[in-house]
Amino acid sequence: MSSHHDSCHAHEHTHSHEHGHHHHHHAAPSELNAIFIISIALNLAFVAVEAGVGFWSGSLGLLSDAGHNLSDVFSLLLALFAFKLSASRATERFTYGRRKGSVLIALLNAIILLAAVGAILVESIQKIMDASSIEVDGGAITWTAGAGIIVNGLTAWLLSRSQKHDTNTRGAFLHMLADTLVSVGVVVSGIVISLTGWTVIDPIIGIVIALVILVSTWSLLSESLRLSMDAVPEGIDPKEVEAAIRGVDGVEGVHHLHIWPISTTQTALTAHIELQSLESARTALPAVKARMQELGISHCTLEPETSDAPCTEHDCV
Repeated sequence: MSSHHDSCHAHEHTHSHEHGHHHHHHAAPSELNAIFIISIALNLAFVAVEAGVGFWSGSLGLLSDAGHNLSDVFSLLLALFAFKLSASRATERFTYGRRKGSVLIALLNAIILLAAVGAILVESIQKIMDASSIEVDGGAITWTAGAGIIVNGLTAWLLSRSQKHDTNTRGAFLHMLADTLVSVGVVVSGIVISLTGWTVIDPIIGIVIALVILVSTWSLLSESLRLSMDAVPEGIDPKEVEAAIRGVDGVEGVHHLHIWPISTTQTALTAHIELQSLESARTALPAVKARMQELGISHCTLEPETSDAPCTEHDCV
């Protein structure tokens, strides 16, 4: 990522435009890239072992779980692809690069998670309706689920530091956390069934896990939907942004303020800045952009105005 020098260009009606392009990441891109690659390799290895044990023991449960874990690998690959998109360079047609694709992938990941929740709920309800279909988990299944706790838990832990700052990483984190919970459920129900014979614990744990995943996924779904509609990203308060701009020396007011996501990690802003004089633009505009950087807005386009050169756009508010 490069940082371009601020530039002021004269514009008709004595307006001028200033563009600043800065980026900040909460985790080094190379570090996050490595985390995704390690996570994908770890989970692929686990899928291979689980499928192998499934064939060896003739367990349909293990084979279907291996298939489910393969969908997690797909989710991690999607998140890695979104991470690459969010770092893509600008082109003539895609002037922000293909970074917005990361928002669409976040939305897709949320929908996949919701589908997984639906599948767990349907399967659990069917088991409750027909208790005789519940089989006592064999040793191989319980041990493999235990290994699942370690692999999925480790992957979730690797992603946990970056998931607060990127919707896509959070989607991948929730997938891994969900699988860790499912594996815990399998182990707990296996132990309870072997000790008490109370088989209905299996679908009950399934429903509880599905509801826990649903609560986590709902915020991911609603946020990725909002981001896809160019809403102000979570964690940025438009009133705080406006107050910060008005608080800069030489600034008398602000209007035409727009804040939107470029990707799941980067935010842009455009605004018309009312100044005491155009001379004060040299100090006021860089100061505004520095404040925006502190508030998590990496791309600013500012248009200075004065009372003797007011806004001429019809929809100025």
